[in-house]
Amino acid sequence: MKRFLFIVCALALGATLTIDSAEAARLGGGRSFGAQRAAPMQRQAQPAAPAQPAPAAPAPATGNRWLGPIAGLAAGLGLGWLLGQGGFGGMIGSVMMMLLVAFAVMMLFRLFSRRSAASAPPVQYAGLGAGPGAGLGNETVAAPPPSQMPTAEAGSQPDFRSQFQPQIPAGFDAEGFLKQAKLNFVRLQEANDRGNVDALREITTEDMFASLKVDLLERAGQPQQTDVVALTASLLEVVTEGNLHWASVRFAGSLRETPNTAPVDFEEVWNLQKPADGKTGWLLAGIQQPTPA
Repeated sequence: MKRFLFIVCALALGATLTIDSAEAARLGGGRSFGAQRAAPMQRQAQPAAPAQPAPAAPAPATGNRWLGPIAGLAAGLGLGWLLGQGGFGGMIGSVMMMLLVAFAVMMLFRLFSRRSAASAPPVQYAGLGAGPGAGLGNETVAAPPPSQMPTAEAGSQPDFRSQFQPQIPAGFDAEGFLKQAKLNFVRLQEANDRGNVDALREITTEDMFASLKVDLLERAGQPQQTDVVALTASLLEVVTEGNLHWASVRFAGSLRETPNTAPVDFEEVWNLQKPADGKTGWLLAGIQQPTPA
């Protein structure tokens, strides 16, 4: 009986520790890595009216959130003591001890997870835009001269949902570029699922490919399936810096990372680069996640 109860408690604890692993399957695992771009300044069509200061919210009570669990544990211990006067004292004591240990481990895990998230430095997001050319493969479409392309401007961290005027050079086929970008997004997810290193190498930079290959090695051939349910793409910026064209594309939508489960929403920016001399086509150089609102 004791062994059965211990197994049940261990399984329950394991379930609580794996709740937040929803984004582990898609390409990049939902993290920011590779080339990270400085965000373009947000350009509003008209200056926004100054926001009225919001009334200060009352400080959240910090003591009451512990009152319920502590009272429950105290009641359980009291019940265990009362039953201990009969023949169940040893079993009840063991069960309560296991529950206390499981509760303590769960609370410590949540505490450290929140501290890690709070202390992590926020990522500065690049305006992911499409650079010159209509496709993301190894095409050699000529780019507009640098004089027609804006240079990158560093700014504060943007909210991808904010309104701004994207930097796109005149004559650039944004519609065709974004159509190809969405196709490549799906293709890269499929290549990542299959562990197809050749397909990943074809449209990623050397540094990006190295990071993705490490992910595949850590997965150790474990099969996975990522279904893209809904996908939108918007062009944020196209710039030329030195001998490289940069394009930033914001992807958003929903995908299913485990069969027979509900799709989850996602939003991320892909930074693409292309040599100005046209030696290669557009290559994925980095992925950036949005700053939490």
